Amino acid sequence: MLLTRYNQKEFEPVAFGDLVNSFFKENYHAGERVSNFSPKVDVIETKENFELQFLVPGISKEEIDLSIEKGKLTVSGERKKEKEEEGLDYKLVESGYGTFKRSFQLPENIDEENIEGSYSNGILKVKIPKVEIKSSLKQIVVK
Repeated sequence: MLLTRYNQKEFEPVAFGDLVNSFFKENYHAGERVSNFSPKVDVIETKENFELQFLVPGISKEEIDLSIEKGKLTVSGERKKEKEEEGLDYKLVESGYGTFKRSFQLPENIDEENIEGSYSNGILKVKIPKVEIKSSLKQIVVK
């Protein structure tokens, strides 16, 4: 079974000219660039479970919301921008910040009641146990 990711973005090679043009189209608010933060996710499958590993450095576990509704697992939260110290002149900032929300449609063969989340060293691990789906196929004896 596959996990299906919502809000999929397709990445294509970008020409240098497009990078220059995007610089002038960036979102700015009050003179600061507004960043879109979307944590990277690794999906692992074993015989017993699925495991999703979200890379969320700089976010405490209290700032992460993990929920499931109608077979859709959603992880959301916010990575806040650190206050800049005086005298520092950032030339490049590649780390993202802001609110995020990632959703995954789960397959039918999972045990929603026993999903577990754990957080350590900037990685949120969500363990999703599998269950065996009993076949609804019933053989009928022809008389």
